[in-house]
Amino acid sequence: MFTTKPAIPLYEQVKRQISEAILEGVWAAGEVLPGEVSLAKEYGVAVGTIRRALADLTLEGLVSRRQRTGTVVTGRMPQHTLRSFYQYFRLHRSDGALVQSVATVLSLRRRRAHSCEASDFELPDGSEIIQIHRVRKVDDLPIMHEKVTLPAARVPDFPRQMQDVPELLYLYLLERYGIRISAVRDSLTAEIATARDRELLGLHVPAAVLVVDSRAYDQSGEPCIISNHRATTSQFSYVNEVR
Repeated sequence: MFTTKPAIPLYEQVKRQISEAILEGVWAAGEVLPGEVSLAKEYGVAVGTIRRALADLTLEGLVSRRQRTGTVVTGRMPQHTLRSFYQYFRLHRSDGALVQSVATVLSLRRRRAHSCEASDFELPDGSEIIQIHRVRKVDDLPIMHEKVTLPAARVPDFPRQMQDVPELLYLYLLERYGIRISAVRDSLTAEIATARDRELLGLHVPAAVLVVDSRAYDQSGEPCIISNHRATTSQFSYVNEVR
């Protein structure tokens, strides 16, 4: 059952669940989806919510609506695979090619959340959080460093050693805890590079960095990852593909 949250409309939650199921191969290309009433029962929502989600998926080309047949999976897929999607890396080369990054963990901390952090995660004050600081490289060139924060209560038995932190956090959350990242909200700004930015990314004065403050929400609309990414874009551009 979904819960309604202002940040993520209910139809959007359903849309992303259906989209994910298609990408995972639950419904193959050419297959007809269950009817709207059946889908509404499966997802625990109104038929109108299903209809809005399917209308969006139709506009995006993932499904098509056919008279007397129903809703059919088109087989059209994003340029990246589901596994790449879970990498959550949106910098592309200047020619538009998607790049694969390698993340190195710089620090791994457990601490009590500040009041603003607890509020962001909708947790009681003083709840434990996990914070990961890592740098990403492409072809051994550092291009981004990021701080990723998770509520410890959502991820019991999360690794305590830096070398054990999973590379693909989104995929790890899905496979280990059943937490599906269903929506991501990004806020982008540009800032003058700090001394730490210059150290980690090999920048020289003057330099600017792209700053991405990101919140990831699970299938019920709960915030489960809050992160801050600082990247150089001298050879890359940030691409946000909306599905």
